[in-house]
This record gives sequence, C-alpha cells and structure tokens, in this order.
Amino acid sequence: MENDFQTFQSPEVEVSEQGTRLDKYLSNHMASQSRSQIQRLIKEGNVSIDDIILGDAAYKVKAGESYTIYIPEAEEAEPTAENIALDIVYEDEALLVVNKSAGMTVHPAAGAWNGTLVNALLYHCQGNLSGIGGVKRPGIVHRIDKETSGLLVVAKNDIAHRGLSAQFAEHSIERTYYAMVYGVPQPLSGRIEGNIGRSPYDRKKMAIVSRGGKFAATNYETTEVYHNAASMVRCKLETGRTHQIRVHLSSKGWNLIGDKVYVKNHKTSLPFPDETKSYVNSFGRQALHAATLGFIHPISQKYLEFHSALPEDMQELQKRLNDWK
Repeated sequence: MENDFQTFQSPEVEVSEQGTRLDKYLSNHMASQSRSQIQRLIKEGNVSIDDIILGDAAYKVKAGESYTIYIPEAEEAEPTAENIALDIVYEDEALLVVNKSAGMTVHPAAGAWNGTLVNALLYHCQGNLSGIGGVKRPGIVHRIDKETSGLLVVAKNDIAHRGLSAQFAEHSIERTYYAMVYGVPQPLSGRIEGNIGRSPYDRKKMAIVSRGGKFAATNYETTEVYHNAASMVRCKLETGRTHQIRVHLSSKGWNLIGDKVYVKNHKTSLPFPDETKSYVNSFGRQALHAATLGFIHPISQKYLEFHSALPEDMQELQKRLNDWK
C-alpha cells in the first residue's frame, strides 16, 4: 500500500519542555491528533529527527530539537462487494487460500478504493469474513504487494484469524517466493539480515535501518543463472516485513526485474540481443511470485501446504532469458 502523506514540523523544544515524553510533547503541539494517534504514528515509523526515525514514544525530548511527523491520509468509506473473479485454490468454512494475480491491490487504500481483493472477497463470501482486520481489511491476515502475484490465506471467522495471526507472529508459516533479479547473487545461497523500517528519505519506500525498524531475515538460493547477467532466486522468509524481499535483495545489488521503486538506474547493458534486452528492461511489474504457503489449519490442526506455479508473464520472462542462457 502506498499512502500519500501530510508533513508537520514541530516547533523547537523549549528548555522548559526538555525531558518530556515524545508522545506527550507532540500531542501538546498537534491539536489535530490525539495522543493515541501520535503513539501509533511513532510506532509506525512516521516521526523522525534529522532523518533518524524515532520509534519510542517514551523518548525524552531535548531543548532545540524539532521533529518531522508524516501523517498518512485518512482512509475513506467501507468497501463494497464487487463481482470480481478469484483464483481460489482452497476453501472451507474457516478460511480460503487465494492465488492473487499481479496488479490487484489486497485492500482498499488511497487511490484504490475498488477492484481490490477485499472487494472481491466481500462478494464471494457474502460478507462472511473475520472482522478482526476492521471494515477496510475484513478477513485479511497478511498481504502481498499489488504487483506481486501468488498465494495468501484469508480468514472467514475470528477464530481462524487469531490462529493464523499467531502463526505469522511466531514466524512458523512456510512461505517461499521466486524472484527474478538483475545480476548473479554472490554467494549463490545464503541469509540476509537487516532491520526494516520506513525510509527516512522517501516515505513510500522501506529500507534497512540502523536504528529502529523490525528484525527481518531472508534465506535465499539461486536456482537459475541467465548469461551471467540475471538470475532466478528462491527466497524463504523467516519474517514477513513490508517489501522484505525487495529491500533485502536490492541492498545486495540484486534488484528485482521490473521493480520501479527500488531500482535506482534503469538497466540497459544486459548482454542479450536488443529485443530481449528491451523486453527485460520494460517488464511491467516486479518479478516476484509467492509460490508456497504452508500453515497449521487453526480449526482442524492439520498442516496444509499449497503451491502456485509461476504466472504466465514470469514464465515468458524466464523463456526469453533461457533462450540466451
């Protein structure tokens, strides 16, 4: 989800205010935000000083400091049911597993109030979805990016939602993704660690941060190499942070093909014929697919595992690269 943000710059802290908790200080100077709202903004990484994110509401302010607060635009009305085709790979009374297509947003947000997975689920399930996620996210236990394809599980009732959420919190969910990247990872397999938080330089991006953020770990294995210039990488998540694979791989210089957010420079020097090079460089979305999803069914307690083959666009990309392997 990509939010638009309003920016508020606090006044400099007076000597008499030094030592005040950050959340209390900001609530004293932001009449439009309650203290609980400010605490949530701090927790979500939307408060910073000199491009350093302050994630602790109990931080003691110091004289002369001024804080930047990014306030996401408010979400609008309750989503409506829409008759949108879904690729459902499993369904019972408690949950369903969906193979989401690339280009579909998971839940309504600014700029995408309709055509989302939630809109489709409301129609398909006739409103019978877990309410834990609130009216904007009924049944949504986790999500994948709009341009990422693949598997996700949806809860139909609150018992299933709590059971699945606990497994995600414990990082016991089995999740494997396939990513197609520029370059060849070195070493060919390994583990990437790095706390992920909101980028202090671009609020629509995530980044590996030295302070704050949430612990993230990705295990990867290179499964194919194309002409020593591009690769297929299988990623197994230990954690599930926003943009985790994109951030971790790009931090090593292995940018996802088609990623318009984390690729700084458009790749033009691939050692392929011009037609292949043009196809790769103009690929329409980040080449990332959620291929495996495994979990303990929260009601039956049986282990379930689902697999999704590469979608047609990534298969075509693979074919084009393989032709010149």
